[in-house]
Amino acid sequence: RIEQVIYVERDSQKKIVLGHKGETIRAIGQAARTEIAEILEQKVHLFLFVKVRENWGDDPERYREMGLEFPH
Repeated sequence: RIEQVIYVERDSQKKIVLGHKGETIRAIGQAARTEIAEILEQKVHLFLFVKVRENWGDDPERYREMGLEFPH
């Protein structure tokens, strides 16, 4: 079971990521699930969540949570 949050800065971006009737997020999830399952060589349960968090790209803590270095 893998749970992943996709952060966006504005509600309008959330609507784009979700897509009409959830089609875009569904396609993202299916592609990611297939790729992860191939890498792990086992079935994967992937749960994607889209959250609006203003200025998340400017927050070093968010980068650390994802195991990334904050670009200076």
